[in-house]
Amino acid sequence: MTNPIIPTIELNNGVTIPQVGFGVFQVAEDETQRTVEQALEAGYRHIDTAAGYYNEAGVGAAIRASGIPREDIFVTTKLRNGDQGAESALTAFEDSRSALGLDVVDLYLIHWPYPSADKYVETWKSFEKLYDEGAVRAIGVSNFLPEFLERLLAETDVVPAVNQIEIHPTFQQTHTQDASRAAGIAVEAYSPLGQGKDLVDPVVTAIAERLNVSAGQVVLRWHVQQGTIVIPKSVTPERIASNIDVFSFELSDEDMGAISALDTDERIGADPATAAFTQVRS
Repeated sequence: MTNPIIPTIELNNGVTIPQVGFGVFQVAEDETQRTVEQALEAGYRHIDTAAGYYNEAGVGAAIRASGIPREDIFVTTKLRNGDQGAESALTAFEDSRSALGLDVVDLYLIHWPYPSADKYVETWKSFEKLYDEGAVRAIGVSNFLPEFLERLLAETDVVPAVNQIEIHPTFQQTHTQDASRAAGIAVEAYSPLGQGKDLVDPVVTAIAERLNVSAGQVVLRWHVQQGTIVIPKSVTPERIASNIDVFSFELSDEDMGAISALDTDERIGADPATAAFTQVRS
């Protein structure tokens, strides 16, 4: 199969990010290199990991083994909650950069606001330092609700480039999406397929059957047509390939509306307003 050409999204600082990336959440450490190599072979040029996933080293090994020029691969990683803080964030970044084996990280995110610790503003100021020094090409946040974004924008200098949040047909977070886009922050969807549960909805399966594509391709196309960045995850080679093959068809306005009407406001992951786990292994 010919590798698909993936559109890019221009972030608010001019850096471009491939709109469809490959996520490695819950990919085992000993499977990460092989899985990421398969993704790169399938045409992905955007890999999303995190310190809290404990598989950054496998991502870096796959990039080196691929032979693809470093500048052609966009790499995102994230700061663990337990590493928030002015100095600890800088130390944690160096640990991530070392594990990845990279001189420069393309996008560095605060993984959760972790409001009970109340350190995300001081952490962001350290992110600004990394950005100013050129250690990262863009900085952003993940799981930031509008109230957290509002405070960050009021108390710091650099507007986040990305807000990576849980979005899928049955949980769309339109208020958070709208607040992010209004501030010039690109929206990136994790769990874009609802961890599989949204793929069995009759609305989705009927569209997939009519268009002769998979249910996953339908949902990912729904994201793409809204201008959202998506990072589907799979360890199955066939699904890895099909998840990136979403640019040869389009959904009609009716199809888009039907999928958007599936919103139940029921999240799968933790609530960012109360999430207080450190992500640090004991």
